[in-house]
Amino acid sequence: MAEHDESLAQPEESLFEAPPEGEQERMVEAILFATAEPITVGELNARMPHGADAITALERLRKRYEGRGVNVVRIADRWAIRTAPDLGFLMQKETVETRKLSRAAIETLAIIAYHQPVTRAEIEEIRGVSVSRGTIDQLLEMEWIRFGRRRMTPGRPVTFVVTPAFLDHFGLESARDLPGLRDLRAAGLLDNRPPPSFGLEEGEGGEDDQPDMFEDEDGEA
Repeated sequence: MAEHDESLAQPEESLFEAPPEGEQERMVEAILFATAEPITVGELNARMPHGADAITALERLRKRYEGRGVNVVRIADRWAIRTAPDLGFLMQKETVETRKLSRAAIETLAIIAYHQPVTRAEIEEIRGVSVSRGTIDQLLEMEWIRFGRRRMTPGRPVTFVVTPAFLDHFGLESARDLPGLRDLRAAGLLDNRPPPSFGLEEGEGGEDDQPDMFEDEDGEA
C-alpha cells in the first residue's frame, strides 16, 4: 500500500516536449527578423511551443551574432535585430530625415534623458528659460519621451522619461548607456557651453564661457 502511495505522489510527466535548443534559436531568430518593433521575452514565449525558453535562446543568439553584420540587441526590456553599429553608414542613403529638432528640443530631450524622471518645472530650472508646449508636444509625438509618474508634491506635477523608441534610435540598451557630455558635444547634440546643472568635465570651460547657452536663435524656448 505504501509503495502504491509513493507512485501516486510522483509528478506527472509533461505531455509536451520542448523543441531542441537549436530549433528554439531558429524560432526566436525568425520572430525577431519578422517583427518590426522590439519584442519582450514574454511575447516570444507566448508565440513559441510549450516548454521553450526564449531568454536562453536569445542569449545564445546574441553571442552567435557577435561580429556579424547584424546583432541581436537588448533595448530596455525588449529584444530586436539591428544593423551592427560600425556599418550604420551603409544605411545612410536609405534614411529619410523627416524633421530637424530645434535647439530647444535637443536641450529638453537631453535634460530628460540625463535627469529622468523630471518635471517641466525642473527642465525649465536647468535650462534657465521656459519650455514651450510645442517643444514637449514634438518630443511626445516622435515617441522619444512619455509621461512618467506624478510627483508626490503639491500639485502632483507629471514627470517625463525617455522611451524604448529613443533608446532604439540611438542604439542604447538603457539610459545608463548614454554618452558623456564630451561625446554629445562632439556629435552636435549639445552646445560647446554646457548648462550649469549638467556639471563640467575636467579641463572644460566655466560659467563665464556660456552667456547665451539657453537662448534660441529665434527666441524659442
